[in-house]
Amino acid sequence: MNLVELTELIIKKLVVDSDSVSVKEFESDDENTILIEVMVSSEDMPRVIGHSGKTINAIRTIVQVASFNQDNKLVKINVDSY
Repeated sequence: MNLVELTELIIKKLVVDSDSVSVKEFESDDENTILIEVMVSSEDMPRVIGHSGKTINAIRTIVQVASFNQDNKLVKINVDSY
């Protein structure tokens, strides 16, 4: 499973409207960085971000650890709403 699929799987388990979840990888200026953009509905934003950002930081940690097993690159995950 690649990092985008892993991120999407985790996010879809957290949200109510899983059909509105969009996860894509974008080019980064740094070749050692993977940039993942997550889009969710505005109603699901609090579920994904969590109190003081704890949920999204936990997701970043999980995906970062998975990256060490595959590409050994830094992973940046940005979350936005529709």
